[in-house]
Amino acid sequence: MEQEQKWIRDIVRHGSRKAADALVRAYYDDIYAYIYRQVCSREDAMDLTQECFLAALRSLHSYDAAKAGLRTWLHHIASHKVIDMRRRHRPGLLPVDEFEITDKRDFLEDVHNRELLRAIEEFVRGMEPFVQEIFRLRVYGEYAFPEIAAVLSQPEAKIKAQYYRLAAKIRKEVL
Repeated sequence: MEQEQKWIRDIVRHGSRKAADALVRAYYDDIYAYIYRQVCSREDAMDLTQECFLAALRSLHSYDAAKAGLRTWLHHIASHKVIDMRRRHRPGLLPVDEFEITDKRDFLEDVHNRELLRAIEEFVRGMEPFVQEIFRLRVYGEYAFPEIAAVLSQPEAKIKAQYYRLAAKIRKEVL
């Protein structure tokens, strides 16, 4: 925590590249993994991770440690980058030759799971950004409700209500 504050101070006050590099290195793998779990594409995840850190470094002066930890703040930015990407791009079809077929049952299960995930993502994409962010932080970031409430500066009860309302809609519409 103390090291993070030093990096932030050095970046904001002095434009320190060394501090910026240290901050990015400290959180890169975590943010990349968070994004990759959502986009399932190495290239897209790398691009979005870079965009996330560029946006974070540009707006670091507005970061408030009292509202959320740096990791949480970075996940918040990453969530918005994923939402923006999903607005720009419609998912394409995966060619069957990209699947590695080892066992017919496993293959069919993989196809079903990917199709289910794609259907859920498509459904969630139609929700307002606030609800999408709750979903992404909870499912892909594995955040607890109190952490999500802190990130979004909302009461925990509201976050839970939105999440469970969305889960019920997903069960009804997609499953």
